[in-house]
Parts: sequence; structure tokens; C-alpha cells
Amino acid sequence: MTEQNNSPLRLGIAGLGTVGAGVVKIVRQKAAMLELRGGRPVVVTAVSARNRDKDRGVPLSDYAWEDDPVALAMRDDVDVFVELMGGSDGPAKAATEAALKAGKDVVTANKAMLAHHGQELAEQAETNGAVLRFEAAVAGGIPIIKSLTEGLAGNEVERVMGVMNGTCNYILTRMEDAGLSYDEAFAEADGLGYLEADPNLDVGGIDAGHKLSLIAAIAFGTQVNFDAVELEGIGCVTIEDIRQAADMGYRIKLLGVTRYTRRGLEQTMTPCLVPATSPLGQLQGGTNMVVVEGDQVGQVVLRGAGAGEGPTASAVMGDVMDIARGLRVTTFGQPATSLRAATPAKATVAAPYYLRMALQDKPGAMAKVAAALGEAGVSIDRMRQYSHDNTSAPVLIVTHKTTRASLDDALAALPGTGVMASDPVALRIEEV
Repeated sequence: MTEQNNSPLRLGIAGLGTVGAGVVKIVRQKAAMLELRGGRPVVVTAVSARNRDKDRGVPLSDYAWEDDPVALAMRDDVDVFVELMGGSDGPAKAATEAALKAGKDVVTANKAMLAHHGQELAEQAETNGAVLRFEAAVAGGIPIIKSLTEGLAGNEVERVMGVMNGTCNYILTRMEDAGLSYDEAFAEADGLGYLEADPNLDVGGIDAGHKLSLIAAIAFGTQVNFDAVELEGIGCVTIEDIRQAADMGYRIKLLGVTRYTRRGLEQTMTPCLVPATSPLGQLQGGTNMVVVEGDQVGQVVLRGAGAGEGPTASAVMGDVMDIARGLRVTTFGQPATSLRAATPAKATVAAPYYLRMALQDKPGAMAKVAAALGEAGVSIDRMRQYSHDNTSAPVLIVTHKTTRASLDDALAALPGTGVMASDPVALRIEEV
């Protein structure tokens, strides 16, 4: 539904960090273009941040200042509350709720808030005739939310997968390109300012898991359920894994995968092997990529910058411009009350797996491992044994396609063989 309105669209921006300052720059520098494209002027009327005196590289004296973001959200001269503070609760959530209850539209980049409270906020928006838009919360400058809610709305989505955290992709890429250990690549990323204040949000998969839960809600018409996302970070990945994967024609990525099956909604954010020649395998540095598979369109690949001032501010302005044009879209692509509470399901689609382990240097050790795998219904496709010391032998196994349940049974049985010198590492090999 669209509504025509020629009066200025007035923004109140809460949070003037990198993204907030970027939004102000776009509004100031591209005013004529925005008016032509939106059919009405777009202006900033008021702002809020913790530090009033900080130099943000953009003039702010033209705007009213509110120390309290809730007061900003309630101002009569604010039509759209732009929330760029971050945090799943606290001031961000309070101000967003205040804006929605007042019937004001909200544009946010806050993935954590939506991952934990998206259902209730979407219902509040619809109850009060407001829209809640969040393109900037998922994959930076990649328009994945608009693609799912609009361009691909005629498709039943079969699977969505992607690399959604640029920091993790940077670390894994640097490990391969420069032969760095995980700790060395982590320290390099930290020195460049790529890591969150709590690094586990990045390397633990939490940040990317937030994004995946939002994508799944739109793709499959389900309520957001971040708690059901299976998370595993990249800390288990070694330089040996990187090299061995490359030897077999694969690269390791922190990969989000979601699909809806008869068993329920699968949501996994874990390190996976992908073919090195695939679009995901060729993704380098801090870039993000999301792959959508629809029953009508087939496979669509979206690639772009996943963070930073320009890309994220671009996504914010995309939502603002839709509001300026009068485009009113529900938060998750259909009425919030129609979203079903999906049963969480573990990945049931069979896939090959990469297994790395160290075996004690004993006669028949490999035979015992093979027997344990076979008893669980897991067969070996390829196996490599590497040079070893006097106590243990590194072993790499690639299985034939198997279910995660069968693999878990096999992994649980391995300690009982009496030949394990280390805990095994298991990574799914995802077909792209």
C-alpha cells in the first residue's frame, strides 16, 4: 500500500556513531536527489547521542538535540525514528517502543533487538499503524530484506544461506592467504578495529546468528526465534583445516543456513566447507554474501559490503526512501499475527562431513575408528593420514552423505575406541 504526501519527511536519529553520521551526510549532501526519488523532501530535525560535544565530521547545529532517545522518539517534529544506538534492550528498545506506540515509523539497524524482540515489536507497529523497517540490520549494504519481502514475494523459499559476518570472513581469508594461525588472524582483525567490543559476538557466530534468525522469519513466515539457532564459532578452525580443505577443493566459511522441512525450521550458523569455485567459496575479506533459493526463480546471489559507514547508511536510507514514497510493508513480509511459531529442527538433510582427529600411534587405530563410524551408519569417502610424532597421528576423513544425527552418534562412540588422542572436529560440507 502507498500513501502520497508532499510535506517533508522528518527524521529523528538516535545514535550518531559511524552509521548515524553516515545517514546525516547522505541527507545533507544528496537532498535534491532524495526529494526527486522520494517525491518529497527528506530532512533531519532532531538527534540524540551520549556525547553532545564529540566531533562526528558532520554539522549538527541545525538539529534539535535530545539527551533522552525516548524524548526524541516522542517529538512532534519527528515522523520517522531512526534507531542506530544498538543493544537488544535498554534505551534502544524503550525508544523504539515509544515511537511505535505514538504511531511513528521506525527504521533500525539493530539486529540484536529484533532477534530477541522482533515479534512483539512487529505486532506493536501493526497495532499502531506504523512500519518497522530493518534493512541495515542484516548484511549491511546488501538489500536482502527488500529482496525477500518484495522482489521474491512470489516464491516459496527453499533455502537461504550466506556469509553474514565480515570479520569472520576476514579472519578465515587471512588464515588462508597469509598462512596465519587463528590467534594471529584474530589479533590482526582486532588491531584493525574489525571486532565488536565483545569479540564473541563476531567469532562466536552470535552477530551472524541474529541476522539469520531475521532472514528465516521472512523467508518462511515464522516468528523470530534466535534461541533456536544452532551456533558454533570459528575458534575451532585451525590453519591445518584451512590447508587441508584447500587440498580437497574447498574453503571454510562461517555459513548460515536455514530451511523449513517437515520436521520444522532449521537454523544453523557454523563453520562449513564450501566448494572453492562456488560464489561463496570465492568470497574474500570482509564482504558478505546471501544466497536465496526459490521455487520459481532458482538461485539468487547477493554480494556486497556487510558493514561500514557507507553501506549501512545506504541500507538505512533505502528504508527511509520507501517510507517517503508511501510504501507500507509489514515488518516480516506478512501480518505479524499470522507468523507461526515454528518447531526448531536440527539439520536433517544428509550431507558429507569433514572430520579431523588425532589418533594414538597404536596398531589397528584407524580400523577401530572406521568400525565406530560404520556402526553409526557413517561411511568414509576419503581419508588422509599425515606425518606424525611418536605419540599421535593426524587423520583427515571426508564422509559420504550422512545425517547430523548419525554423525553425532559416531562422534559419541569414538572416545570408546580407546585410540583417540584429541577430540574430533566435524565440519559440514555444504553443497552450493
